[in-house]
Amino acid sequence: MNTGTAARNSGHAEPPGSDVRGRVAELRALREQARRGPSDRATQAQHAKGKLTARERIDLLLDDGSFQEVEQLRRHRASGFGLESKKPFTDGVITGWGTVEGRTVFVYAHDFRIFGGALGEAHATKIHKIMDMAIAAGAPLVSLNDGAGARIQEGVSALAGYGGIFQRNTKASGVIPQISVMLGPCAGGA
Repeated sequence: MNTGTAARNSGHAEPPGSDVRGRVAELRALREQARRGPSDRATQAQHAKGKLTARERIDLLLDDGSFQEVEQLRRHRASGFGLESKKPFTDGVITGWGTVEGRTVFVYAHDFRIFGGALGEAHATKIHKIMDMAIAAGAPLVSLNDGAGARIQEGVSALAGYGGIFQRNTKASGVIPQISVMLGPCAGGA
């Protein structure tokens, strides 16, 4: 049944965005915005320091075209300290899986261009999820670290994120390979 036709015939206007093609196009645009990152200026600043972006690092690590991103559109929910007006996609960490020489590998990479790669609640939740997926799959986990530590503006919830990461590190110990690569600041833990 085409509900859009029924709505037009009944004299009721379709709600904005109810067109599936339009919604898919909107989703693609949001994903592209997230993929591009915060700004060209932030990317240029990263390159000026002789550093690659998180996505560039993942692209170099994984087999071409194999990366499947998880929670690309995740944003923090914090308020205060001006954070309510700064809600970039990815929340400063790129998470997903792909292959290295055909073998499945889970990966996360801190994106220094967003909040200095600092860990907040949503950021930590993404890492927790990808760690859980790696453990469940019995596949290696690679963390590409370049972050300023805890996003202190988020308070205790940001700090609690480290507890969840360390708990999963312990759970994964001796079960899956865990590889941490330090590519910049790594305050608070890897």
